[in-house]
This record gives sequence, structure tokens and C-alpha cells, in this order.
Amino acid sequence: MGDGVSNVTPVMEFLLQGLPEDRALQRLCASVFLLTYLAAVAGNLLIVALTSADQRLQTPMYFFLKNLSLVDICFISTTVPKSVANTLTSSPAISFKGCTTQLFLFIFSAGSEFALLLVMSYDRYTAICHPLHYGVLMSRAACVRMAVASWLSGCIHGSLHTAGTLSVHFCGSNIVHQFFCDVPSLLALACPGEQRLEYAFLVGSCGFSFVCFLFMVGSYAHIFSTVLRIPSTQGRLKTFSTCLPHLSVVTLFLTSGMVKYLWNSHESSSSLNMFTSALYSLLPPTLNPVIYCLRNRDMQGAMARALGRLPR
Repeated sequence: MGDGVSNVTPVMEFLLQGLPEDRALQRLCASVFLLTYLAAVAGNLLIVALTSADQRLQTPMYFFLKNLSLVDICFISTTVPKSVANTLTSSPAISFKGCTTQLFLFIFSAGSEFALLLVMSYDRYTAICHPLHYGVLMSRAACVRMAVASWLSGCIHGSLHTAGTLSVHFCGSNIVHQFFCDVPSLLALACPGEQRLEYAFLVGSCGFSFVCFLFMVGSYAHIFSTVLRIPSTQGRLKTFSTCLPHLSVVTLFLTSGMVKYLWNSHESSSSLNMFTSALYSLLPPTLNPVIYCLRNRDMQGAMARALGRLPR
């Protein structure tokens, strides 16, 4: 047997050590994480409640927004509660099964969110570029199929990457330099040469995501071209305002993801790792409700009606 095989360690648990070593800084990070988590869950639950109860929000755009909020709740709930609990109990341990579940749910949520953002861009493209066919192309049945396909694609995405990551043997340390289980941090613990399957999945996933991104860019290119042909300045602004929240959410999600996985690496400092990971896992679920509620008159009207300030 070679050294790589002889050093294989049967892993029963991992130690999540992505937070600063200083105890006071750990408590500060946990407090920030918890407050951010509560704000994100409250904001997304508000969107789910409004889009479910208000009859004026029973349109494809708000149907997909409700699904996006549900994904965001899952996204942020996958990482933050465990990290806060570990800090409060001074125990960084997570079981192998717990790590597997966390890894799957995190990738599942990220994949589903990207798919939903793609579907939402298609919804805006259809509404603006093909308004006469909008009712047929975005029927209730079609919307349900697209939402199910988005959730299913996230499930497949999560299953493949979880299987690829955990099919490796782990050599030596079980310390994960991250506050949750993610692919790069776990692959750093794998025995040399055993990451090929997951690397193949990563290349395929990145290629497919890039093609989807091109479709999204193409949709907005057609949208902007159509909007610029509207003769009225007020009409152009009104039409563009329906796209601005979604465009902001797409930019936020993709930018934070690129900062996390392209600019950063597991070899970076632990504080930089924590910052970029927090940026990607906390920021989109927290700011998405703010973007949609503050920039959307329909959502503002729904909140006012829910509070009894406007007639139903």
C-alpha cells in the first residue's frame, strides 16, 4: 500500500473552524450572523405571506418570487443556525452525516436559486418582448412546471456534488477551515489524486451554468432593446422598473458567488475565507426581500393593504 492509502482516516466528524480564534470575535460573528439570519427569514416569510394572500400578486412574477424566498430561507438556514449553535456551545464539531446534509442543502439551494433567477429573467423577457403571447407562454401550468424544474435541478446539482465530494478518502486532518461544510474546504482534506470525479462535476456544472448565464444575458439584451424602442420616456422608465429588482438580485447573487469561488480559495487566510463565505451565504437571502419590497410598488401596496392602510 502507498502512503496515500495508508494515511486514509475514517472520518466520523469534522471540526468547523472558519471563525476567528479569539472568543470575543467568535461571539461577535455569531451575533451578527444570528441578527442577519432573523432579518433574512422575517423578510422572506413576509414576501411568501404577501404573495400568497394578496389577490393582486397572483401573477407569474410573484409566483416565482415566492419560490425564490422559500429557497433563500433554506439557503441561509443551512449554514447559520449550526454555526451559531457551535459558537454558543464552544464545540466546532459536526458529524459526517450532518456535514453531508449541510453540503447537499447548500448546493441544492444555490442551484435552485440560480435556476429560479433564470426562469424569472425568461418571465420578464416574455412579458416585455412578447406581451401578446404572455398569457399562453406563462400559464399557471407552465409556471408550476418551471418552478418544479428549478427545484429539481437544484436537487440534482446538490446530489452530484455531494456524491462527488464525499466519494473521496480523507487523509490526515478533519479540520474544515470554514464555518460550514462546502466543496473547496472538504476537497482540501482529500487524499491526493482522489478529487478527479468532483473536479469533473465542477467543470460540467460551471460549463452548464455559463450557458444558462448567456441565456440570461441574451434575455436582458432583448429586453433593453425593446424598452429603448418605447417612444414615451415615462413608459420606458415604468417598463424598466419592473426588471430592475430582478436584475439587482441576479447581480448580487452572481457577484457574491464569483467573489467566493473564483477570487478566493481554501488557501486564503481564514478571515478572508469567512468574509467571502458570509458574503455569499448571508447577503443574497438578506437583501433580496429588501430589493423587492423597496423597489416594487405592488409589494408596497400589498404591505399597506395588509396593514389596513389601503382598501382591498
